[in-house]
Amino acid sequence: MSPSPNIFDRQLLRARQARAHKLGPATFLLDRTASELGERLSAVLRQFNVAVDLGTPTDAVRQVLAASGKVGTIVAANVHPADQSFLRVAADEEALPFANASLDLVVSALVLQFVNDLPGTLIQIRRALKPDGLLLAALVGGESLSELRDAIATAEVEIEGGVSPHVAPFADVRELGTLLQRAGFALPVIDSERLVVRYDSVFALVRDLRQMGATNILNERRRKPLNRATVRRMAEIYRERFADEDGRLRASFEIVWLSGWAPHEGQQKPLKPGSAGRRLSDALNTTEISAGEKPERSR
Repeated sequence: MSPSPNIFDRQLLRARQARAHKLGPATFLLDRTASELGERLSAVLRQFNVAVDLGTPTDAVRQVLAASGKVGTIVAANVHPADQSFLRVAADEEALPFANASLDLVVSALVLQFVNDLPGTLIQIRRALKPDGLLLAALVGGESLSELRDAIATAEVEIEGGVSPHVAPFADVRELGTLLQRAGFALPVIDSERLVVRYDSVFALVRDLRQMGATNILNERRRKPLNRATVRRMAEIYRERFADEDGRLRASFEIVWLSGWAPHEGQQKPLKPGSAGRRLSDALNTTEISAGEKPERSR
């Protein structure tokens, strides 16, 4: 059995999140994600008796669940949940304390991208869900902060002659679909959206990342700050490459949505190959061509 990956310094993550809370957290991305989660949940035509909000650092998602009218008991699961408005349980996303088949709904917003063993966490969630229970989560995707990655890497090569990791290697959409299936979820759905936020300077972006608790927590991170020359060159490159006509800078965030159901015998099943009652060529009013036959070209 291969050991679990150890990409992120989870203790440092908690310290950064605590610092962000003291600074006054930047919650615009989380608030937007919570609103979108509410819209997605509204399309699900059923009620959920017990729901767990896994790891979300504010109560934005829990407020959406409470307002939806679809959820009975709402539990905030976090290492140090701060709000007093909901039931709370101390829990780490990598070691869930819930009994098998005890939950109807698990939601999570912008947290699971920092889990070292995401396949293991997904398996734990699926086991904790009752049959036909739902997972609905949003993660930061692999296309996020591509501009910042580019500017830092280029500046480091120019000034210091090498590159060190600064931005986390967030999960790819296709990888997440595979992980859901491997974890045993039925009817998995993966999609993503790209958001562009504009800033007056790259330093304003970094300040927001600090207030999100989302600065570098990689175990292989550089242990000393970038030198001043590298920082100045990074800011210049960012402005040269990613400024709009009005001078403001673009920063991309990819939000990946995943949902899946704990298997249940009453769920819809995909049709078996060859079981269709009508040919696709008939439905499209076209001529069917066998695999070894080449279509005629129009002249």
